[in-house]
Amino acid sequence: MNEENHTTVTEFFLVGLSHYPGLLLSLYVLCLVMYLVILLGNSILIIISILDPRLHTPMYFFLGNLSFLDICYTSSSIPQMLIIVMSERKSISFTGCALQMVISLGLGCTECILLAVMAYDRYVAICNPLRYTIIMNKGLCAQMAAWTWITGFLVSLVQTVLALLKPFCGNVIDHLTCEILALLKLLCGDISLNVFIMTVASIVILIIPLTLIFFSYIFILSTILRINSSEGRKKAFSTCSAHLTVVVLFYGSALFIYMKPKSKDTKTSDELIGLSYGVITPMMNPIIYSLRNKEVKNAVEKFLIKNLYLKKI
Repeated sequence: MNEENHTTVTEFFLVGLSHYPGLLLSLYVLCLVMYLVILLGNSILIIISILDPRLHTPMYFFLGNLSFLDICYTSSSIPQMLIIVMSERKSISFTGCALQMVISLGLGCTECILLAVMAYDRYVAICNPLRYTIIMNKGLCAQMAAWTWITGFLVSLVQTVLALLKPFCGNVIDHLTCEILALLKLLCGDISLNVFIMTVASIVILIIPLTLIFFSYIFILSTILRINSSEGRKKAFSTCSAHLTVVVLFYGSALFIYMKPKSKDTKTSDELIGLSYGVITPMMNPIIYSLRNKEVKNAVEKFLIKNLYLKKI
């Protein structure tokens, strides 16, 4: 596209899956139900990690961060998406689109780094158990969490600003939300700088954390296999299996979206994978941790029984 043909954009039209009008009502109901499950499940995890003294450990501190992040991440896009899906105009203001993109991208980047931090926490807990409380002290945990959020939003801000400063040759986004890959297809002129920055960001946010997680679990698995007690091996593995399941779900979707060859047209499969990345994974996180972690399961049961009992009284 030539820069001379650029358009002054005041709003964007989100037309993702609009060529399947029969799916829109089903999509609305499905996303609404999943969003409510996300809010309920992650809120319960945050509450029990605060109220239950047994969960006042670095592992559950980071899990609380993950749950809060998932609530914010889905809240930045799903409510607006639900409005647009059922709207005839399907428009969002330029400012609204920019805010949605910087927040959702920032939270997605933050989650990538946070999962690597959680893997490091599991590595220290299993491979250096005697020094765990010394290494993973409150000060270090707070610093790691803070820098995780700061780094994620700095990466998002750079990519978003570079994209929005370019002239646009259209304002129709073939996606359900203001997603940066879909927005880049509307830019006029040369976008090689944007592609380069996105490639660097993908390496920093996706590849490096995933590599750290991979090597962490190599050491973790090696240590677990050296444990003589079968009960000890089972307990050690149970503390890692939930996190590893979340990593596979999250990074699988993220790598498919951001690391595969880019095409000009958005495929339906890309939109559905994006929905999985942005909705299904945050919904599954509290379910996975509740089912795979005995301490979380017991704390959730205690919380629910206590509240149900008090309501009956």
